[in-house]
Amino acid sequence: MIHLAGTAPVKRALEEISLFEEEGIDGAIIENYHGSIENVLDTLEETKKRGPKLVIGVNILPNQFELAFPVAHDSGADFIQLDYVAGTYNNGRRLNVPEYTAEKEKYSDIFVLGGVWPKYYQPVKNSNLEIDLLEGMTRAEAIVVTGAGTGQETPIGKIHYFRSVLGDHPLIIGAGLTPENGYEQLSIADGAIVGSCLKTNSRTENPIERTRVRELISVVKEVRRYRGINQ
Repeated sequence: MIHLAGTAPVKRALEEISLFEEEGIDGAIIENYHGSIENVLDTLEETKKRGPKLVIGVNILPNQFELAFPVAHDSGADFIQLDYVAGTYNNGRRLNVPEYTAEKEKYSDIFVLGGVWPKYYQPVKNSNLEIDLLEGMTRAEAIVVTGAGTGQETPIGKIHYFRSVLGDHPLIIGAGLTPENGYEQLSIADGAIVGSCLKTNSRTENPIERTRVRELISVVKEVRRYRGINQ
């Protein structure tokens, strides 16, 4: 995850993307977590010029699929991440399913990593997680599972439950993955979005540390060997 932090967020983002490329990270998501949408656009433009070696994604908070789809398409990105693609929450706008479906059909080249019951959102009373997961599978190429907040470990029981409902549908850990829990969690899920654990003092506004990236990649390689996945 590229959080677009710092006094020169685009410059730092490009440096972090280069570090990811050098250390064997598979992809990068450009997100307006600390920065602006303009920072996202500028980073994507500069990244496109360089010809990235990574798979590139876009996340425009909060859950702005109507912006993320065209931005990803126009910049040559491969996928978008959304906070949620199913479920009804007390503190978030209800997904406009007809509009979302129309956008997804229009930009059919863009894959979606979509959350269900994600961090910072509280499902309304009497919500049914299984039903929401089954709906989410019809709207996203991969489902994202998280715990309560950024940097907080996703409960292993929740990961197991998502896996049991999703079957072979791709499952992504969306928060709190570290070198310490990575082997267990990635033995269940198909991938992870990682941000804060790669930063100095695990704070999202701080720079990424190369040694932390290397620690995580060593765990990823171990899991891939265990699962028989080509490096």
